[in-house]
Formats: sequence, C-alpha cells, structure tokens
Amino acid sequence: MQVYGVNELRKMFLEFFESKGHLALKSFSLIPHNDNSLLLINSGMAPLKPYFTGQEIPPRNRVTTCQKCIRTGDIENVGKTARHGTFFEMLGNFSFGDYFKQEAIAWSWEFLTVVVGLDKNRLYPSVYQEDDEAFEIWNKEIGIPADQIFRFGKADNFWEHGAGPCGPCSEIYYDRGEKYGCGKPECTVGCDCDRYIEVWNNVFTQFNSDGKGNYTELENKNIDTGMGLERLATVVQDVSSIFDIDTIKATRDKVCSLAKVEYQTDAKKDISIRLITDHIRSVTFMASDGIIPSNEGRGYVFRRLLRRGARHGRLLGIQGRFLAELSKVVINESKDGYPELEDKKEYILKLLTIEEEKFNKTIDQGLSILTDMEKELENKNSKVLAGEDAFKLYDTYGFPVDLTKEILEEKGFEVDESGFKKAMEVQRVTARAARGTTNYMGAEETVYQQIEAGITSKFIGYDKLSCESTIIVLTSETELTDELIAGQKGTILVEETCLYATMGGQAGDTGFIVTTDAEFEVEDTIKLQGGKIGHVGTVTKGIFKIKDKVQLQVNAAQRAAICKNHSATHLLQKALRSILGTHVEQAGSMVNEDRLRFDFTHFSALTQEEIMKVEAMVNEQIANNLPVNTRVMSIEDAKKEGAMALFGEKYANDVRVVAMGDFSKELCGGTHVNNTGVISVFKILSEAGIAAGVRRIEALTGNGVLSYYKELEQELHSAAKAAKTEPMQLTVRIEGFLEEMKALKSENEKLKSKLANNSLGDVMNQVAIIKGVKLLAVKVPEVDMNELRNLGDQLKDKLGEGVVVLASSTAPDKVNLLVVVTEGAMKQGAHAGNLVKELATLVGGGGGGRPNMAQAGGKNAAGIDAVIEKAKDVLGDQIK
Repeated sequence: MQVYGVNELRKMFLEFFESKGHLALKSFSLIPHNDNSLLLINSGMAPLKPYFTGQEIPPRNRVTTCQKCIRTGDIENVGKTARHGTFFEMLGNFSFGDYFKQEAIAWSWEFLTVVVGLDKNRLYPSVYQEDDEAFEIWNKEIGIPADQIFRFGKADNFWEHGAGPCGPCSEIYYDRGEKYGCGKPECTVGCDCDRYIEVWNNVFTQFNSDGKGNYTELENKNIDTGMGLERLATVVQDVSSIFDIDTIKATRDKVCSLAKVEYQTDAKKDISIRLITDHIRSVTFMASDGIIPSNEGRGYVFRRLLRRGARHGRLLGIQGRFLAELSKVVINESKDGYPELEDKKEYILKLLTIEEEKFNKTIDQGLSILTDMEKELENKNSKVLAGEDAFKLYDTYGFPVDLTKEILEEKGFEVDESGFKKAMEVQRVTARAARGTTNYMGAEETVYQQIEAGITSKFIGYDKLSCESTIIVLTSETELTDELIAGQKGTILVEETCLYATMGGQAGDTGFIVTTDAEFEVEDTIKLQGGKIGHVGTVTKGIFKIKDKVQLQVNAAQRAAICKNHSATHLLQKALRSILGTHVEQAGSMVNEDRLRFDFTHFSALTQEEIMKVEAMVNEQIANNLPVNTRVMSIEDAKKEGAMALFGEKYANDVRVVAMGDFSKELCGGTHVNNTGVISVFKILSEAGIAAGVRRIEALTGNGVLSYYKELEQELHSAAKAAKTEPMQLTVRIEGFLEEMKALKSENEKLKSKLANNSLGDVMNQVAIIKGVKLLAVKVPEVDMNELRNLGDQLKDKLGEGVVVLASSTAPDKVNLLVVVTEGAMKQGAHAGNLVKELATLVGGGGGGRPNMAQAGGKNAAGIDAVIEKAKDVLGDQIK
C-alpha cells in the first residue's frame, strides 16, 4: 500500500467525491453561524444542519467537505493518551434527498480500497442490528462475507440526538494487525484496544424521531458521512497514533526541539509533548477564524487551551515565549488545505504572543500562591480547595479553573467547583454594573468605593433631556461630604438621571444640575460600581446638600451630535460587513460629539475603492431616512432575530435592540437618533491599522462634516493665493510648478557635475601602477554620492583599464566612498566590494557591493587622506 500524507489524503477525498457529482465546499468557520446550540463547530455535519432540516436550500444536493473541528469534552485526557485530541479534520460526503445507502456504501468502499489502496481483507463493515438493507448491500453487492459484517445495537450504530432526523449507521473498521492489539483471544471488531480502528461512518438519516421512541420515515432521506482525516492517515501511514502522522509529527518534533527532549523516553514528559502539540493546533485555527481569547464562550476555550499549553511548556523546561514558533509549524503544515492560515499568519502569531505574554506575567506569582494554598490544605488535612481561592487564581492571575484542577489533581487535591461558580456569578453581576470604569479586582481605591453598596441610580434619559430628581450622594475629590459649595469640584449622585454615563464607547453627557439658588456644571457623567451614575463637575453657584430636589439638564447640542455619531457607527459596521465580509467584528469604539472612532477585525488595509464603497453605503442609508426603533427583549429573542452583539460582552437577561430599518440590528445600550436622515452626512477621515488584525476608522457626521469641508475650503483658497491663481486652476498651477522644478533640477545636476569636474581638475597624472594594475585614488571636495558615481564613470572611461577610488565629504561627519573596477582589473583579482569595505573602516563607516562597483559611507572626514593612501596597499593585496 502506498503511503500518503495528510494533505494528499484530504485532496484525494475531495476530488474523489467531486468525480461523483459532489460540490466541494471549503471548510466552514469554527464559529457556528446562526446556531446557538454550539460554541464551536464539532463535526462535519454541524455547519450543514440548515440543509438537513430544510431551513435552507443547499447549493447542490451532493456536497463534500473537509471540516475543521474542535471538541473539548475529553480535554482532561488530551496528552494522557495518544488517542485524544481537541482539534481534528472531518472528511464528509453529504446527500440532501439525493442518493442513499447503495451509493454511499459503494463509494466508501471504492475510496478506501481503490483510491487509497487499503487491503480489502483487513476491512470490516458494521451495520445497525435491524438494518437488513445495509447488510444486504455489503454482503450481496460489495461481496463481504456475512461473518465479516458485524451487527451492533442502537448505542453503537444508530445516530440520534433528541427529537428530529435520525437513522442507522454503517461503520468501516480496519484491522491494523496484532502489534496494535490487546492479545486477548476474543479480540475482534468492537474491542477497546487499538487493533480494530473505525475509519468511516455512514449515517443513513431516514427517520424522524419525536423524542419519545416513535419514528416515522422521512420523505427525503439524507446521507451524512464522517471520517476523521487524522485517523485515516494513522492507518495509511501505519503509525501508532495521530501524534505520529506527518503533519502532527512535525509539530511534535518542534516541541521536542524547543524543550530539548526526546519523545517516548519519559512518560510524564510525553503527556506535555502531546498536549502542547494538540492545543497549538486548536488555538492556531481558532485565531485564524477571528476568535479572541477572553473569559467567556469561545474566547474562554481559546484561553484555556493556550494557557494549558503554555504551562506544560514550562513543565518541559521551555524558557520564554514559544507558542508562536510552534504555530508557524502548524501553519506551514496545514496551509495547503487552509490557505487562510498563511494569509492571517501575522495576526495569528501576534495574537498568540500577546496572550502568552499576559499569562507569563502572572503565572509565576499564581503558581507560588497555589503552592501556599496546597500547604494550607495539607495543614488542615483537607483535599478540597475552596471555590473562592480557585476564583482568586482565575480572576487575579488568569488561571482557568481547569488549569487549577489539573495542577491540583497531579498532587491528589480537587476544587470546590460549586463554590467557584458562585464566586464567578458574584463577579459577573458586579462587573456588569460597573463595566467601563472599574475592575472587580485590583482597582485603585477611590472616593467612590466609600459609597454604600446598596445605593443605585437609574438612567431615564433615552427620550428626555431634562428631569427632576433627589441628591443621594455628594463627594468632593477625596471624600464623601454632606454639601458642596461654590468653587468646589466634586460628584453628585441622584436617584434618577437623564444624563448618559460613559459606557460602551459612548462619551458621557455634560450639562447642568440646578436648584433655585445653586448651579452645578456637569463636565462628565460616569458609570460607577454597583449600578451608580456619577455627575462629575464644579459648583458654579450656591450650595448643594444631600436630599436636595434638583433639576437636571442635558447639553442638548452635544447629545444630538453624539447620537448622530453613535447611530453612524451602527451603519458603518453593517457596511463594513457587507463590503469586506462577515469576519468583520467590532473591536472597540469611541463616540463623542466631535467624531466617531470604530475599531474592527480585518487583516489588511482598506483600498481607496473599499473606503469609498463603505462611505457611499452609509450615506445611502442616511438618505433613505430609515426609522430607528429600540426594543427591550430577552437576550435569546435578540439572538433569534439576528441582532449583532459585541463578542465577549456579557449581557443581562433583558437587552436593548436598536434596529435601523431592515439594514442594521444591534444590541446596544446607547443613545441614538430617531431617524437616520437626522445624521445628514457621513465622511471617513482616516483608516489605519492599530494592531495585527485590527483596523481603525475615524469619521465625521452632520455639522462635523460641514466644518471639515469649510476648513478644507479655506486651506484651498490659501494654497491658491500662495500659488497666485484661482482655486479651480490650482492643479494646473501645481503641475506647472512640478515641470519647472524638474527642469531646474536637471539643470542643477548638470551644473553640479560640471563644478565637480572643474574642482577635481586634471587628476590623470595621479594614476599609480600597482602590480601592473592602474589605480586612480582621488579626494573630491564636497560631492554627494550621485555625483561621485557620475565622476567614477567618467574617470573609468579616461583610465581605460584599472581601479578608481573616490572619497568625498559633504560635512565633517558625512563621508562618501566609491570604488569602480574595470573588467580587466577584476580578472587580475581586484574586487570593488572588498576594497571599499576595508577602506570604509578608516572613516568610521561600512559598505560593500559588487566586484565591479561598490560604495560606502562614513562618519569621520579626517580619515579621507588615509583612505587615499591605504588604497594602494589594499589593492596590492588583491592582485594575484
């Protein structure tokens, strides 16, 4: 049997099913699309569910894919065995109401035996115990003896997941030989040892289950085939495990190289080697799909895997950062099937490096604290770490609880997981209330921490710019107080406020708080810990006391400008996703009355054409006068409606959904215009990168755009006046200036050349003969490198054959050296590059070049005379 690599097998599979009329689709993203049941794609069928359920029409009734997948259900076993991994590729062929069992079985057999070349006598099919149809196809049509076809029960050979489509399976096992077996006489297909390995699974989706044990025949029957690419490669390459196949072994070998260890010489080290090898594959592919490490959802899986890998690197003795180096191997080995890895390489490596650095900054301190906790447990004769302690490691030192569990389990301890979850919930509630201004742990102590926890404020200003309320807290800049008097700076908290606090990228409102006798100018409105809203500013008149009834007034012009810019960011995000692709995700924003700033994930600079398209699309939606409607609904309903959420953001059960016609729908707690037409106009000022894979757009709306063009117009008139022309003629005038400058520059170069020649005079009488080779070494006053090259060419022509060395200085610390060697001199051993390199040291510089021409620079003009003198000796050493 011929041995094939992983990349070859992937290609062979897809091409085989293309020849059978299948449409080969690229792997879907690891991020599920419109599927809230999954954090990550975990099977080849998962992204195709809408086709199987009939919710969407497939692009063709026959489809084939190689799908990247991640499963973390057995993460505790990864590394401990050679069977388990989190990342894998699933080969699949799918039929949506087209072919069925006969073709599926025949093609699986044909691919394995004819295309790949597996030994027919080592392949054993299995069928569901009641599926006589599949049995007959294997026996009568394929020709497998009845005693080599295994019937298994529902647990093994019937695919079912609650209510919905389901059906029997037919698997194909490969006998890897006795060397992989358990040695038991009864060892056969179905044994838990590694001898008989399942390589193919045909799922015949022919029934619909009501979830209560009742099945009805489906009108349109489907085929869902799954075959692990790595497992197939293990069989084809006849190696012990997935960690020994070509692409994964390359990564494994790199781990060993970095750690200076050898695989399979130390069982404990092998665990770390396998774990790192697997986890770096997962995080590399997750990064390529735009998943960002965080403490929630997919981001938590990413962080968990990366930090486990980083920690096991330390166990192996790897010093410093190393994950990006490993990722380069993963990218190189997998880019054949996933070219986006190479396209996003810079972003992937940067993201992994940043996350690893974060962990490295805290891991030593965290490990030290965990060691102290272990000693305390031993002193108490306890085996369970309190949930609060596990949470402290998680929240302060970035230890995922799984990592803490893993470290403790190695020493016979465990974690109180329910206590950890309780502490986590407390953190989530507090963080949600204080988001944007304070951290739950490690925040600097401020006057605001002195406010009673039970005090809260309510924002009521979505549809009003003034309101009445009662003062509940007063603070100076340093302490709580009962009153603020004229001239004092401080913060006022009221029961209800119409001023919006800085949050979600939107700047806080300014305005006034007044009584009949006092006035407080609000310079900023901030969100405080525990659901409090602070109005920061200065008392301009009178005295304010706790329990005073006050009138609050928003700066209406500022709020209106902020609303325009905020609503425009929603239109901008949708336009970017429409034009650049759905990989675009918000990575940050800043919205104030002057302008808007929007950060988003994208891997290259926008072209001028793309910027114009985005700008035009936003302005089109502004002109369409779309109504802006806001509704409060459950987070589940918002997701069902397709509302865009900020990735990594933790939302309350009820959320505000802002819809702009049918164009944009986002979860947002900010303030907005009531109609996009109010925005008036949108103008992009700049687009730039701020980090690997993150771009930033700055833009203006409304009066900001008018002011921008007014300033631009004034600048245009000033430029036209300086050029002594009219604005409409400025371009022609500038082109005229450029032509004139070009002519003057040419004339200047000619004059400089003439002056250089004149200043040099007749130097041919300075030619020296060095071992039969003519050498002209000359000092030239105040000539730049361009003129030096022109002089060199002229002198070479005059010399005929030989070597020209020129030295000049345009300043005491600016030296130019040039060496020109003719063909005849080169044949005798002269080399311009080596000559100038040695001479440059005399003027404190360096350089080099080709054998026939080379140049150098220096910083010490006092050494030029030495260069001219030394040239003779250096050339003499070169001549044969």
